[in-house]
Amino acid sequence: MGLKNYEVNLDLGFDVVAERELREKGFLGMRKTKLVCTIGPACCSLEDLERLAMRGMNVARLNMCHNTREWHRDVIGKIKKLNEEKGFSVSVMIDTEGSLIHVVDHGVPSSLKAEEGSVWVFTAQKFEGSRPYTVQANYQGFSEGIMVGDELVIDGGMARFEVVEKMGDDLHCKCTDPGLFLPRAKLSFWRDGKLSYHGLPTLSTKDWADVDFGISEGVDFIAMSFVNDADSVKDLKNHLFAKSSKSIRVLAKIETLESLQKLEEIVEASDGIMVARGDLGVEVPLEQIPTVQEDITRLCRQMKKPVIIASQLLESMVEYPTPTRAEVADVSEAVRQYADALMLSGESAIGLHGQKALSVLQMASSRMELWSREENRQSSISNRQLGGSLSDCIAEEICSCAVQMANNLGVDAIFVYTKHGEMASLLSRNRPYPPIFAFTSDSDARMALNLQWGVIPILVDLADDMEANISKTIDLMRTNGMVKEGEAILVVSDLTATHATSTIFQSIQVKIIV
Repeated sequence: MGLKNYEVNLDLGFDVVAERELREKGFLGMRKTKLVCTIGPACCSLEDLERLAMRGMNVARLNMCHNTREWHRDVIGKIKKLNEEKGFSVSVMIDTEGSLIHVVDHGVPSSLKAEEGSVWVFTAQKFEGSRPYTVQANYQGFSEGIMVGDELVIDGGMARFEVVEKMGDDLHCKCTDPGLFLPRAKLSFWRDGKLSYHGLPTLSTKDWADVDFGISEGVDFIAMSFVNDADSVKDLKNHLFAKSSKSIRVLAKIETLESLQKLEEIVEASDGIMVARGDLGVEVPLEQIPTVQEDITRLCRQMKKPVIIASQLLESMVEYPTPTRAEVADVSEAVRQYADALMLSGESAIGLHGQKALSVLQMASSRMELWSREENRQSSISNRQLGGSLSDCIAEEICSCAVQMANNLGVDAIFVYTKHGEMASLLSRNRPYPPIFAFTSDSDARMALNLQWGVIPILVDLADDMEANISKTIDLMRTNGMVKEGEAILVVSDLTATHATSTIFQSIQVKIIV
């Protein structure tokens, strides 16, 4: 990849990977779907993180279910070091564990196979070392209310067991559906097709401590596990507002039937959504997952909230260097649905071929984006009105018209000058053909826009004088060979001069590079 042979353009605040892609492929060749990688023991060195960043990682996800806070702090420090010294713009997300029952130890440090017919003991008793076919659960009352005949599901379906005997607080379970059994795997109990265990809060005591850790480390996103209503999202956002000087975005993970029933209120309360298909697939019939995914993606796009498609995208690449054709088709379908981002989980965290898996996502998403443009699929997109005030409605209409104008005129790029990223999000939800370059002086907004479809966020000092901003940024890009004579740029802005009156609204301009 030539890791040492790239230049860092610190004057423009341009991500080095986006800059390289622009030079090599031009405006219309730039990838619009964002890529999220889960960081784990297989990719936590500085060199591995740099390789992932060079292959297009936009967001690094840290799963707080695994490893120590010291380990997470070290990884966050490495990512920030790469951003500062190498010119990357990789955002950091922590993912809360959630109040769930999970495995403390199953006797080996990595995954093992649960064989059909094998009988395992699940217990909350603490013991040293390991015992064969014995699993320690993290929650003392995990077996309360569980009956013989209930089904125990591991990690959303990685393996399944039937409870065959209950001895005190211990459960003896026979494997009915063999599969991989990972350390700290999640456990859920089912009876007659319904969850047989409820009542745990969305955020546990450990989760709140992890949130405060994320605040102290200056992360960009916090993903909430097992969100069932909007109130839990609002509680976390209020906590962040009170405790953090940085604007940290909250993503709600949709992984339960209850969250689907309250989907719109959760999307509205959150700053984005993660579709956790593994756990969701346990509560929703398998044949409904594709349509549920598409419905969530469409709603998030209409409400200008970024949506991440997660879980089992390239699951076979945890072990094998080449994905199945069905997995590539699954990735392509998520891109066709205009998801903002795709996420690798075990493929990058513990897999043998994490960098190859990321390259597969990059290639598959770029190819499907090209097909969508050739088929003129953007013309079928419809949006709902979001704003209540006149100024909000005007901004929505301007962005909708700007995208239609950009597509019809065949402009090369859209430049948006934005204070907090609001207008960039409105442009993104219309899924334009040309890329959106979002110039902002807000570093928090820049890192948040890393998750928005088609947006290349650029950190730059902006003035009240709009023409000065346009001239400055175009001159910088021309000087660095990123724009060429004759290229057309459509310009919009949500910046308002300090002396402006309430009667001054945004406008659309088209600039021809000379």
